Amino acid sequence: MPLVLLLVLVLFGAPAAAQHNLPPSNNEIPASGGDFGGVGLIETRNARFRPDGTLEAGAALRNQRQFYFVNFQALPFLETTFRFGERLNGTTGHGTTTDRGFDMKFRLWQEGEWMPALALGLQDLAGTGIYGGEYLVASKRFGLREFGSLDVTAGMGWGRFGTGNDMPNPVGWTNPSFTTRPRSVGQGGVPSWNSWFHGETVGVMGGLEWVAPPIETPWGRFEGLRGKLEYSADRLRDERYKYPSITYGLKGKAQSRVNAGLQWQNHWLDAGLFFVNGTDALFRISFRLNPDRPPEIYRRPPPPLLPRPSPPLPPAARDALLRERLTEQGFDFLGVEIIGSSARVAVSGGRFVTLAQVAGRVARAAQPALPPEVERLTVEWHRVGVPIARLELLRETIEGQAAGSGSAEEILAGATLLPATTSAMPDTPWGPRLDWALEPRTALVLGDPSGKILWQLGAGAGARLELGAGLALAGSVAQTLSGNLDTGAPSNSQLPHVRTDYALYAKQGKSSIPTLYAEGIWTVAPDWFARVTGGILEPMFAGVSAEALWRPKDRPVAFGLDLAWVTQRDFQMTFPMRAYNIVTGHASAYLDLPYFNMFAVLRAGRYLAGDWGGTIEIGRRFESGIEVGGWATFTNVPFSKFGEGSFDKGIYIRFPLQMLGPETTRQAATVIRPVQRDGGQRLMVDNPLWSVTREGRWDALSRSFTGLVQ
Repeated sequence: MPLVLLLVLVLFGAPAAAQHNLPPSNNEIPASGGDFGGVGLIETRNARFRPDGTLEAGAALRNQRQFYFVNFQALPFLETTFRFGERLNGTTGHGTTTDRGFDMKFRLWQEGEWMPALALGLQDLAGTGIYGGEYLVASKRFGLREFGSLDVTAGMGWGRFGTGNDMPNPVGWTNPSFTTRPRSVGQGGVPSWNSWFHGETVGVMGGLEWVAPPIETPWGRFEGLRGKLEYSADRLRDERYKYPSITYGLKGKAQSRVNAGLQWQNHWLDAGLFFVNGTDALFRISFRLNPDRPPEIYRRPPPPLLPRPSPPLPPAARDALLRERLTEQGFDFLGVEIIGSSARVAVSGGRFVTLAQVAGRVARAAQPALPPEVERLTVEWHRVGVPIARLELLRETIEGQAAGSGSAEEILAGATLLPATTSAMPDTPWGPRLDWALEPRTALVLGDPSGKILWQLGAGAGARLELGAGLALAGSVAQTLSGNLDTGAPSNSQLPHVRTDYALYAKQGKSSIPTLYAEGIWTVAPDWFARVTGGILEPMFAGVSAEALWRPKDRPVAFGLDLAWVTQRDFQMTFPMRAYNIVTGHASAYLDLPYFNMFAVLRAGRYLAGDWGGTIEIGRRFESGIEVGGWATFTNVPFSKFGEGSFDKGIYIRFPLQMLGPETTRQAATVIRPVQRDGGQRLMVDNPLWSVTREGRWDALSRSFTGLVQ
């Protein structure tokens, strides 16, 4: 449901928000992080936000309670936070218990000359409810000249933030039903709609954030220091404390509502030390990344644009030179065809993720080999053995940019994106090609019934042999190196155990064969793609999977259909199989949303446990190639039968490995799923057609067109 709320906000709120100049004004103080993961003072939230798109991960540690969080400024006016917590088990008074929560904070309006910034927040709206609460806060900045600046925050809260019991609930004046707040602290996953802004009383909260002025020292300029003082509305109603000599707070009660401390931050680090609730020290640290401006890593510049050959090269010399220059750029040369003033060069592989980068590098590399009369160059880009895009470029626009009299915009304006089709190159041999890689393999489980954070680290090796005509053989091996994933609790699922036996797979499959299959991928008609894969498809299932996709080059939608018959693999993850088998498949729609480079994926069909339903995924892509998104799946499995979490959901972060230095097209992905259950689980196959072909569209080209000259 949080994702549904987000979709509604984007579709209906974004146009209005865009009209109100949502990027932070010069008058707004730069944000800093709070205890619960999002932007705030310490335990109190404020009306500040990080810059649009900011990714943040960190921890807040105090006696008998630790928070680990991921914060994402999903839109200029929307902050989202996923939080995993460990705390003293208040039921038993000893040991620890875990908790997971999801928060949202909305900017209602920006700070003006006289008007404070105003924000509305929902905390733990899809968690167990232990930390559930709503709040309305205002923040106003005041300059102190040479003494820095002061940010003043005041607000009120409900639920967890209403335990201060400071005043009657003003919403209750509109409807008496709001004066009663139902409490349901359970397995989580479902927002408690009937409790939002309910309660007999609300809590009053506020505080001060002093930003110290820069200080010149013998070692350089020191800045970023902040002092924080707050009056919290949270009386720790659901916290329990136990010390060796003192046991107090059987119902949880803060010894003081005043919290204070110091915090320091720069452009990527945020760290603070505080004294809270009159009893505890709190240490907070987080790391930030702007996906639009990741750390810069040296990249080899594109090859210089050499003059057109004069006289033209003989065909054999031309092909040899093309092959040599394209190989230098990391491409596999598949062939060239020249008809009059037009040329077509086909390549695969390469170190580049976008069509713009591929086309720009190929055009520069091919320049000294193509006959001088060629004025139009079509770059045909193949991925995993299938052509996914054909981009026609005007040679004169490329030469103009190289000479300083043109630009990437002019190259794009003269370019034509053609439908992806298959047509063989004349007299060009197409032999087998082998690609292989070594990579780390990681796994993380947050919601195991044992209450422990489970993890596993391993190493993997994979290879793919392309045989031509769209056919390939591929496989991988893996070795576990360390971790405790194999100590997870036995599955208590009422559904077929399609995913919850991960501990058994980890215990018995330390040396494993994650994949081993034969695959065919084809462009069966212009912008129509098909895939058939048979063998060991993923670590837990083997069988046959087929998929078809219509991905028009110039439209914001694509449609796909996949169908598979699979059988469950034994826990050793080698060749034996278990008795369980299933037919699974989905119809999918892929949509580009009109705001903030967002996209959505809608799926409907049958999942691995035999349940029927649908998945909604919403994500956002950045120019750097980073993608951040989340999903929720609802099926015909009742929440009570599904188990903890009520329905499958999670967030993901995908980033190109080029960010870490190597020139490669590979991606790394981090998936955070609050709890792993069996409902709503899809088959995982290599090379799903949307992932293979999505960069061959005009939308992707227009977003990354500067790659034509990079």
